[in-house]
Amino acid sequence: VQLQASGGGMVQSGRSLLLSCTVSGSTYRIDDMGWHRQAPGKRRDVVSSISRGGNINYTDSVKGRFTISGDFSKNTVHLQMDNLKPEDTAVYYCWARTMLYDNFWGRGTQVTVSS
Repeated sequence: VQLQASGGGMVQSGRSLLLSCTVSGSTYRIDDMGWHRQAPGKRRDVVSSISRGGNINYTDSVKGRFTISGDFSKNTVHLQMDNLKPEDTAVYYCWARTMLYDNFWGRGTQVTVSS
């Protein structure tokens, strides 16, 4: 399974970025997609997820600022990140889970927010 992400970069605080990811090569149906992130010296944590059934979750620190969307017919997922803050600086990983609960992550894309 391959996860190809794009859209990271460096922006100033308060600006926006859009992360996009396409999942390909899965034999089994993709039932969940989303984004995780890992800041320097910290563990990787879930940022947001969306299920094929339409359930959406956000970690508390991004609620009201980030919006996830997904197209399960194309296995694509997007994360619109608005009002970015320096504490959002991290490597962002696209994530997908199959109907058999196998988890996959992309290589990661760097997001850097300067104050």
